[in-house]
Amino acid sequence: MTAMISAPATSPTPTQQPPRRLVIATRESRLALWQAGHVRALLQQAYPACQVDLLGMTTRGDQILDRPLAKVGGKGLFVKELETALLEGRADLAVHSMKDVPMLLDAAFSLVAIGPREVPEDAFISNRYERLNDMPPGAVVGTSSLRRESQLHARYPYLAVSPLRGNLDTRLRKLDEGQFDAIILAAAGLKRLGLGGRIRTTLSAEDSLPAPGQGALGIEALSSRADMAVWMAPLHDAATAACVLAERALARALGGRCEVPSCEVPLGAFAIERDKAIWLRGFVATADGARIVQAESLGSADQPEALGQQVANALLAEGAGEILASIGRT
Repeated sequence: MTAMISAPATSPTPTQQPPRRLVIATRESRLALWQAGHVRALLQQAYPACQVDLLGMTTRGDQILDRPLAKVGGKGLFVKELETALLEGRADLAVHSMKDVPMLLDAAFSLVAIGPREVPEDAFISNRYERLNDMPPGAVVGTSSLRRESQLHARYPYLAVSPLRGNLDTRLRKLDEGQFDAIILAAAGLKRLGLGGRIRTTLSAEDSLPAPGQGALGIEALSSRADMAVWMAPLHDAATAACVLAERALARALGGRCEVPSCEVPLGAFAIERDKAIWLRGFVATADGARIVQAESLGSADQPEALGQQVANALLAEGAGEILASIGRT
């Protein structure tokens, strides 16, 4: 396994033939289909003569709903079937939420474009309370994320945190049925589906540091398809990509410290442009929030992965390695 991340360096030239037909592999959840449809519309705008079709698929991550992702293989379960479609030639591209893309891609695959970011923050949704601070002791918050869970435990130790699985509509239904007093979701997905009105409060990065790549869409293709990187250039956003690459580099550097391969850890990484540079913040915590280490740094937008490694090293110096090793042994 290696980390193959290739951002398109060149745009199509007048001498290059535009694509005639492209097939996008996508999960069949409402949000995934919206994301794939969004990419299809952008491609049709860039290449009006191109036929763009969607290949809907159900992944193992969509099928396993009775256990936390961390216990059944992690977020990589959302991409494997789509990658198989690429290998078999049934699809040219796969569209993913970048927060669901494993930090290590097989050498056969590359990220050929990362689009502009939607709001990257987490959202607080409740039918009873306006914000987390309003919730009384024992109130139940639903989340599928160890990252969110650890931060909730650290900041609100008197709240109960319960696992929440399913697609976005299923999670909202469980809230409306009264199974939870509140739930935490990525704000981007709600906004993309026109459900921004369900958001009571958008959580600041100080309250809930986002996951690496949260809010950004990525386009994956076979590494051997150099034409894909060229054709996807109009959809690539260099500023977003620099931030996402820094976040992923941090997570990748720390992920290798786990004794269990591909383990899921309570980890956050979030970068923004600041004074013509990138400001990257990261944390690692125990799942119960009892111990949390944080680090941050400014770095060059031209070397985002070096910045990610730098902040990862700072976290390790603060004891992140011990936390990760203990998680790997559980």
